[in-house]
Amino acid sequence: MDTDKKLREHISALADGELPDSECELALAALDSVAGRAAWQAYQLTGDVLRATPGSQLSDDFKARLAARLATEPAHKRAAAALEDQPAAIIFP
Repeated sequence: MDTDKKLREHISALADGELPDSECELALAALDSVAGRAAWQAYQLTGDVLRATPGSQLSDDFKARLAARLATEPAHKRAAAALEDQPAAIIFP
């Protein structure tokens, strides 16, 4: 795995509050770089959008494209399979 991707994963986990204490130093050091700060900002913005109230300005097309991309992520493949039989409203209220 390339270093940049690993650092972004650490920053993402830090933003989600899921980074083990033993790996915090690496993530905090990554935030000293322009790329690290940009990643942090992107993850924060993504979180803000995902926490938005129902009926936000996101189009149905955007929601469908986001769902499709998330379904290809390894961490979400099992969850996507479990939700496959559920109505779309459960995934995107």
